Amino acid sequence: MGSRFHIINARIVNEGRIFSGSVAVENDRILAVYEDSIPTLDESIEEIDAAGKLLVPGVIDCHVHFREPGLTHKADLSTESRAAVAGGVTSYFEMPNTLPNTITLELLEEKFRLAEVKSLPNFSFFLGASNDNIVEIVNADPKTVCGVKVFFGASTGNMLVDNISNLEDIFRLSPIPIAAHCEDESLIRLNSQAMRDEFGDEIPVEMHPVIRSAEACYRSTKLAVNLAQKYNTRLHITHLSSARELDLLDNLQSLAQKQITAEVCPHYLWFYDEDYIRLGTRLKVNPSIKSVEDRSALLQGLINGKIDIISTDHAPHLLTEKAQSYFKSPSGTPLVQHSLPAMMEFVHRGKLSLDMLVEKMCHAPAVCYGIENRGFIRPDYFADLVLIDPDRSWTVSGENILYKCGWSVFEGVTFHSTITHTFVNGNLVYQDGRFSDTIKGKRITFNR
Repeated sequence: MGSRFHIINARIVNEGRIFSGSVAVENDRILAVYEDSIPTLDESIEEIDAAGKLLVPGVIDCHVHFREPGLTHKADLSTESRAAVAGGVTSYFEMPNTLPNTITLELLEEKFRLAEVKSLPNFSFFLGASNDNIVEIVNADPKTVCGVKVFFGASTGNMLVDNISNLEDIFRLSPIPIAAHCEDESLIRLNSQAMRDEFGDEIPVEMHPVIRSAEACYRSTKLAVNLAQKYNTRLHITHLSSARELDLLDNLQSLAQKQITAEVCPHYLWFYDEDYIRLGTRLKVNPSIKSVEDRSALLQGLINGKIDIISTDHAPHLLTEKAQSYFKSPSGTPLVQHSLPAMMEFVHRGKLSLDMLVEKMCHAPAVCYGIENRGFIRPDYFADLVLIDPDRSWTVSGENILYKCGWSVFEGVTFHSTITHTFVNGNLVYQDGRFSDTIKGKRITFNR
């Protein structure tokens, strides 16, 4: 594709409006947005006819695990970024629990260097917090690092922060947003022992939401919120999973004004605890998927503004790993290819408006983290754009799954919308199953 093209005849979904229009792109930026009319073009400018399709900003997924370095038998930056653009994701933030854990700025920069040559979407990486790396956190650049990930009592390598004094230092001194995984480890240990006493080593996976309970989430989230309020810290609660945690959040301020925000993932909105019987450890994620009442409350929290964004927590593992017994089976499920089609089903079913879907998956992540010039269809913004055919159905199967691990909890599900084109920085990187791997994404920068 040349350096200048127009997407014409689209139904544009942007900033709370849905309208017929066209978008002009030049190099890596949006040149202009036209409503209704199509500008007169000279023959050298390529046209992409989007008749019958939705044009939305690229999805920004603020929570993925792409497993590189150190765990590339499960996934890597190349495979998962291809799955991402096929799912309409044009930017992502990747988590620090790779091997080695990303708890130094030197290791962080190594991941950026890998992404520069491997990643199709734009990228940023979280610095991991530990009990002894406050110097690294303090020296992180707010303009070029998305945030610091704090595992509250959820042990992941060397990143379990279980010392309250260290937590206080992180909340008091961090120059970048804190993204918190909130589960109370002491309560989880008690619940685990109770289940061992009852079942021995053969604990049914249906006990997962009993072990990693709503109370464990609430206690930990309350601690994080209290610390953020004490130090006026910019806090983001990741993967909210219970109704009770919503009591700790508010919807009285605009997103731009909020100091405490939260995300939910598609699997917490789609599945509930009875699905463990059908899907087994494939559905084992941390925090756990809980009751149907929790599921309903999370959707309502998304709609009423207590929950601000939708992210995936894309976390691939091999099926041979997932097939192990309860405590040996790793937690996590791959999602980045299927998040937008899955959330479009909520639109088809009348449970979520199209403009709200775009708000939560595209606009709000940019506002929440202060991303520079992305997340909206605006002149001079980067041309991260996605075309969706809202009426083309397809069924998830092993033949069309792009994750390196080769499986999905959505196998056998028919989605009624198809991502047809994904543009990253004005480059067509995905079209109807075909990829352009020659031009890579860019490091995301922030307005802080």
